[in-house]
Amino acid sequence: MSLRPENAQQARILRLLRGNGPHSRAELGEAIRLSRSKLALEVDRLAEQGFVESGGFAASRGGRRSSIVRLSSKLRFVGIDIGATSVDVAVTNGELDVLGHTSAEVAVHEGPTTVLGKAIELVEKLRAEGVATDVHGAGIGIPGPVSFRDGVPVVPPIMPGWDQYPVRETMSQEFGAPVLVDNDVNLMALGEHHAGVARSIDDFLLVKIGTGIGCGIVVDGDVYRGVSGSAGDIGHIQIDDDGPICTCGNIGCLEAYASGTALARDATAAARAGRSAYLAERLEKSGALSAVDITAAVAAGDPVAVQMLRGSGHRVGQVLASLVSFFNPGLVVIAGGVASAGHSLLAEIRSVVYRRSLPLATGNLPIVLSELADAAGAVGGTRLISDHVFSVPRGTEER
Repeated sequence: MSLRPENAQQARILRLLRGNGPHSRAELGEAIRLSRSKLALEVDRLAEQGFVESGGFAASRGGRRSSIVRLSSKLRFVGIDIGATSVDVAVTNGELDVLGHTSAEVAVHEGPTTVLGKAIELVEKLRAEGVATDVHGAGIGIPGPVSFRDGVPVVPPIMPGWDQYPVRETMSQEFGAPVLVDNDVNLMALGEHHAGVARSIDDFLLVKIGTGIGCGIVVDGDVYRGVSGSAGDIGHIQIDDDGPICTCGNIGCLEAYASGTALARDATAAARAGRSAYLAERLEKSGALSAVDITAAVAAGDPVAVQMLRGSGHRVGQVLASLVSFFNPGLVVIAGGVASAGHSLLAEIRSVVYRRSLPLATGNLPIVLSELADAAGAVGGTRLISDHVFSVPRGTEER
């Protein structure tokens, strides 16, 4: 099914059913403010297109029983969250209930053919398990700058071979359905807004601290991407003129100090210098350290790892304090692999933000950890593509 709603009334019906579940025709008419005859016309047309189906009859309200309308049980949306070292895939129904969820390790620097091939393989795995047959749309997140309009990555620092690669076109042909591509942090923000800690907040920031650092900006319930799609790329804000070289080629970026990659670098140096017996032991066993090792070291009470994590939180808090004073969000969500270290990081971020931002901006500002964790991006991908499928094509909004 590649059709879209024919008019704004049909789009409103679909989004209402997605967000609030099955409704009787009487309830739909009241919510959408359509006459019985007009509603019947729109619902019947949606049923013909395969968007909705009957769900039996509602309880009597004093007259003839009204039939229940629900989204088609055959609708399937796919969310694909491509990270620096893994791919996460979720399949949902039309109401965005997760029916299947799987992931696999694959490094994004292996290139688009390998990584997208792995994503397709995971979708096929879920299909084989009976979770999905047809795919009616897919939302894909990648860990780098994206031209949302064109569906391609644009000079992504940690993604060799991906620049201008036609991700949207390639995957749309593969699935035979609409595909949208966005920055992974934007999808995480959408996921949290749909089913996570930000469900009731329309203006918030989601900061991902992982291999890189980025920020999803949600304004009035919608992701703000900026003119070219690069809004929220806070990892490359310079915080030190004399700092280490960043993956983007500049010096002293936040990402070069506080990301998972930076922490792994500093942890390796500490292990080799003999400053942390715990990290030295893990380095000897595995040959390399990652943010996972630092998280484990923090959990074990290693003072060097704790200090590193607090240093990361302090740097992130410095940048976030400025963003809070500028944007005045209703909520800040901290997510990503480094955030899995939990409250040591969160406490430092909170301390810096509450101390440095204006009291008016922080007086009622929760700073919390993500509820959806690793699933946020994939869930956000299904929300993104369902918003597209359940909307009217441009130029037909008033029909």
